[in-house]
Amino acid sequence: MALLASTAAHVGEICEPFTLGQWKFIAHKNHILNSQEVEALCKNLEIPQIPEMTFGHNKLQITHAQGFQIEFNATDSLQRVDNKHDLMKVAVAKEWNESRKNNEFIKETVKPFDWTFTTDYKGTVNDPQNIVKVLETTERINVQRLKMKEKILYFEEMTLFEDELADNGCAQLTVKIRVMPSCFFLLMRFYLRVDGVLSRIHDTRWYHEFGTNHLIREYTEKEKAIKEMRHISPAVLTDANAMDQILDLKQEIFEKVVFGNTDKQSLDSRESNSKYMHTALPTDTSASGS
Repeated sequence: MALLASTAAHVGEICEPFTLGQWKFIAHKNHILNSQEVEALCKNLEIPQIPEMTFGHNKLQITHAQGFQIEFNATDSLQRVDNKHDLMKVAVAKEWNESRKNNEFIKETVKPFDWTFTTDYKGTVNDPQNIVKVLETTERINVQRLKMKEKILYFEEMTLFEDELADNGCAQLTVKIRVMPSCFFLLMRFYLRVDGVLSRIHDTRWYHEFGTNHLIREYTEKEKAIKEMRHISPAVLTDANAMDQILDLKQEIFEKVVFGNTDKQSLDSRESNSKYMHTALPTDTSASGS
């Protein structure tokens, strides 16, 4: 297990910013929204309900000295939820009808919306100076570098929202990041399980090697019907990391997020921190590996 130089913030805390070269990382954690805040957010999103545990004040921010910021928060993620159509009914009509037969939460929904809270949110780029460009790419995350022996200088994880779908399954959005002397790696995962119907995972991975002028963003969607996994034990069906290896790939998007000149200050920081390159990192790039 790698030694952590900076541990995760507790609920109700704003973690002290961690700075490396031109990059600053900060986590804001708080309790779930109260009833007044829930009502206001539902009105703003024009959606009948939001997840029962929405951590609306939680956010992870990655800021660069050139003036742009990458942020991960619950509100922006819920803006990507379909607030007009019940997509689950369309996708798996028979299984959906069976699962909802005795479910008052779903049956009593007046306005159709995606009650699974499925989102394709990939993070929010705040770029007031318009220096960031997002391009399609054939470049991939350097998995071999992530397997290198390096100290974890900063680590953070947080939940953005979670809902048990009225005991009909689970919908959860989480984000994890680790920063090493040579690079940083972030995973945001939307995990969905609708009991008796399907399981779904939407992963967004962000990766940056210090000394370069870009990040790699990889987005994948995976899904599989429960009826196709009858041989899988119930314990595995509720384990997102295990399910990630089982679900079928439905979509993948690879992008290069370019932000200008070579990040030389961060390169210098990486070289000055080379003394930390002695502790093994987790080798996979799933949720357990961030």
